[in-house]
Amino acid sequence: MSVKIAPSVLSADFGRLAEEVRAAEEAGADWIHVDVMDGHFVPNLTLGPVVVAAVRAATALPVDVHLMIEKPERFLEAFAGAGAHLLTVHQETCPHLHRTVERIRELGVRPGVTVNPATPVETLVEIAPWVDLLLVMSVNPGFGGQGYLPGSTEKIRRARRLLDTLGRGGAELEVDGGVDASTAGEAAGAGASVLVAGSAVYRHPEGVGAGVRALREAIRRSPD
Repeated sequence: MSVKIAPSVLSADFGRLAEEVRAAEEAGADWIHVDVMDGHFVPNLTLGPVVVAAVRAATALPVDVHLMIEKPERFLEAFAGAGAHLLTVHQETCPHLHRTVERIRELGVRPGVTVNPATPVETLVEIAPWVDLLLVMSVNPGFGGQGYLPGSTEKIRRARRLLDTLGRGGAELEVDGGVDASTAGEAAGAGASVLVAGSAVYRHPEGVGAGVRALREAIRRSPD
């Protein structure tokens, strides 16, 4: 299985955002990941549709927007209009999750659903047939640079089994949190098809290209 790399601009230099996005694209990244935090659902405040539009203008790659916000249904049109190719919402924030997913697709955007570390992937069994992406958080969301939580790999395996059992093996299984050269192979070997990495790419001591190459090498060495 080919595994995509989605650098998170949360760790980029925002004074050089367009340049940082283009550097990731030139290094061979597959998607650009944008983390949106509202200071309520998670203890941080980050980016809005204007930044998503700036990222979209800087790259031909798909823009993968992760909404870590309360009441995400209020902002779907804004982020779709800003150029998101994928919009992922949290299971924990959507009491009418199916309706939210349907609205994302109506807007011409690929829908995704994510779960926090303490939320079982089995809670997604009803919505999984309707989405193009499941995202497993391997850290508690809110800040970049955290370490990969023990138990995440087994949770990724369970998510992969869930998709395969439901006949949704073609849906993306994304992992976000603590992904670097020491954990990328483990996550990929467990069935992840997209790896989000922020610090491992944008804060690599040898630059963005070296960060992407290190992840590719770790994925190449992962067990099938």
